[in-house]
Amino acid sequence: MALLEVKNLEVYYGVIQAIKGISFEVNKGEIVTLIGANGAGKTTTMQSIMGLIHARSGEVIYNGQQINNLPAHKIVHLGMTQVPEGRRVFSELTVYENLMMGAYTKKDKEQIKASLDEIYEIFPRLLERKNQVAGTLSGGEQQMLAMGRAMMSNPDLLMLDEPSMGLSPLLVDQVFEIIKHFHEKGTTILLVEQNANKSLAISDRAYVLENGRIVLTGTGEELLASPEIKKAYLGG
Repeated sequence: MALLEVKNLEVYYGVIQAIKGISFEVNKGEIVTLIGANGAGKTTTMQSIMGLIHARSGEVIYNGQQINNLPAHKIVHLGMTQVPEGRRVFSELTVYENLMMGAYTKKDKEQIKASLDEIYEIFPRLLERKNQVAGTLSGGEQQMLAMGRAMMSNPDLLMLDEPSMGLSPLLVDQVFEIIKHFHEKGTTILLVEQNANKSLAISDRAYVLENGRIVLTGTGEELLASPEIKKAYLGG
């Protein structure tokens, strides 16, 4: 069953068309990846889904409900959340305060505490640094914080935009292990990622974006084996 459906989405920046009628879906329980070069339209697609950019035409349907015209905070209330490109933690707030910002849709204090304890268990570094100002964390720690903050709302759908960007190979491995952990706990995941090798290896399905269009789709396994993908994204 499709948890998220994007139908004939078109997005413009002024007169420039960034997204050219793309359609795709994310089924409940899947990891789905959008891959493509810089400027392909991946981040614009994510921002359109989250209500941060308004599409000129097309539909975004989440859990059977059209959400095109909803503001982002209402979309979060429906059970969808995003880890934005570049982390975007609240740099002047502490680690703990950042995490609590992720739980603003929740009212049950016991549930919030249980979520916080779980995040600290997954990211022990965040527990060690809970009173530290987020702007002073390393890039890897900020990525952990951004992921932890997103998971504080217990989303049904977690969208991650370039989570491995700028991280060391060791931290990249950790990020993908954490994504798999969230998935195993029951979270559906839509992933935008330039590291095609890593993302396709954990994906049920994937879509390739080029110049605002979907040009290829298949299972993660199929695209990993595709000569076009190897040539364009895997250095083969």
